[in-house]
Amino acid sequence: MNLARTGLAFSLAILASAAFAHGDDKQTMAKHAFDPSKVEQRAFGREGDPRKVTRTIQVDMSDGFRFTPSDVVLKRGETVKFVVSNSGKLLHEMVLGTPQELKEHAEMMRKFPNMEHADAHMAHVKAGTKGEIVWQFNKVGEYQFACLIPSHFEAGMIGKVVVK
Repeated sequence: MNLARTGLAFSLAILASAAFAHGDDKQTMAKHAFDPSKVEQRAFGREGDPRKVTRTIQVDMSDGFRFTPSDVVLKRGETVKFVVSNSGKLLHEMVLGTPQELKEHAEMMRKFPNMEHADAHMAHVKAGTKGEIVWQFNKVGEYQFACLIPSHFEAGMIGKVVVK
């Protein structure tokens, strides 16, 4: 009997946490404050200082599982602000990364679809709203952005960033 109650309590806790996954939590939705002491270098750049934005790029996400634009060309060193709009009715996200990182993260999202995360290189955007990512692309290369919500990535919701 105790095992059944424990299992039920665990299941209810999981279901309750699902309501807050992917940025529905008010704390996750709060405006991210830039802290230069916490900036980490990643393979595809680092969190950008909002005061040093050199370019703003509007990106639309749709229920057709596409980003518009789907390709972005940048200069090394640029700090870009992506203003990400969700014109669909489903939750979408934009996550920056290397193709391998995004593929691995998409696999993890399939296993744990209610996983919460709110890093500087991600924007979870509810239907009809906007999010922002400020990123400094300080390494030359080809990178991607994708929606890693289960089935969205697999449907081709992927874009490309080329840094020259």
